[in-house]
Amino acid sequence: MNIESLGPAAATLGGGFFVGVLIGYALKKVIKMVSVIIGLFLAGLAYLQYHQIVNINWNKLQQVNEGAITTISNAIIQIPRISDNSDAAAASVTITSLGISLTGSMSAGFTIGFMKG
Repeated sequence: MNIESLGPAAATLGGGFFVGVLIGYALKKVIKMVSVIIGLFLAGLAYLQYHQIVNINWNKLQQVNEGAITTISNAIIQIPRISDNSDAAAASVTITSLGISLTGSMSAGFTIGFMKG
């Protein structure tokens, strides 16, 4: 192993880790803010219903939420299929150009950033 090849590998590992930490931290903060906003909105609706200012059909609201969650989960679960050899070659080149070191360090950084966020 030669010292000249160590620099780009270290930059790839360190850069991927750093970017992963930033993405994980930011994503956790966004999820927290969205959940607080939704919680305050629902608490406000419950307060208004308690004082009989509004009338909310909670069963209908639950059905709408379940439908939205089902739609989102189905969209996330679907994995695109490779139809012909040209798509397979393009996917192969993409995977090899990113490299295991970049994706591995980025996923480790993302996990740490998400846990600390």
